[in-house]
Amino acid sequence: MMPEAKLFAGGGPSLKERLRERMESLGALSVMTGQVFSRAVRPPYDWAGLVFHTESLGVRSLPIALLTATFAGLVISLQFGYFLARFGVQYTVGRVVILTLFRELAPVLTALTVGARIGSGIAAELGSMTVTEQVDAIRALGADPLRKLVVPRVFACLIVMPVLTVFSDVVGLVGGALVVKSQYGISLDQFFQGALDAVLMGDFVSGVIKGAVFGLIIGLVGCFKGLAVEGGTEGVGRATTQTVAITSVTVCLADFFITKITLYF
Repeated sequence: MMPEAKLFAGGGPSLKERLRERMESLGALSVMTGQVFSRAVRPPYDWAGLVFHTESLGVRSLPIALLTATFAGLVISLQFGYFLARFGVQYTVGRVVILTLFRELAPVLTALTVGARIGSGIAAELGSMTVTEQVDAIRALGADPLRKLVVPRVFACLIVMPVLTVFSDVVGLVGGALVVKSQYGISLDQFFQGALDAVLMGDFVSGVIKGAVFGLIIGLVGCFKGLAVEGGTEGVGRATTQTVAITSVTVCLADFFITKITLYF
């Protein structure tokens, strides 16, 4: 049968089968999440592994996070400054920039850029260990792969992402202030005074909470896809691609619900 004919004949899995596979994967991910937290609260604790992965993921991701935040601050200051200047209220741009950065752009952009890198890296690393049977070897030696491989990585992501979000807040705000000063003649004192008058502690905390939740999603999805790899090196590539896609969509979905909840506090 020609490929086109096979395509229209429905040679691949049916919609029902795909939906069942997705639901089974979601169920397996939920079970793994429960097992990860169960092992995390019981000794022995792998502090060395947690510190190693936190330092490794955080330091290597910092340049990307800062670069992304800098350009985000530049662009939103330029855009909002232009529109606010049309109404003669360009002096309020600091308030708009800080609220946009703290509540939304800094955590989401950091998760989408840095998170994709971290998640795909974890999936590739654990996927390679899975196809080369290193995970089976760990299990054969009596160790727990979840405790040894998954728990340190997941909690490292949980720690790293809020910290990167705070760095992104600061760098984005500084970048925005420089653009406003050069483009619209607003002094740095006026910019930062307006920004600090507008922002509340809740605005800052909501962004940090988003960073923590996004980090948890990135770590869990990366580890889950890495341990579920099948089909050798081709499967590893497929797992990394799926990790990026799943984490991106899930981050956007989680952002909506967290924003809706935090707006009431």
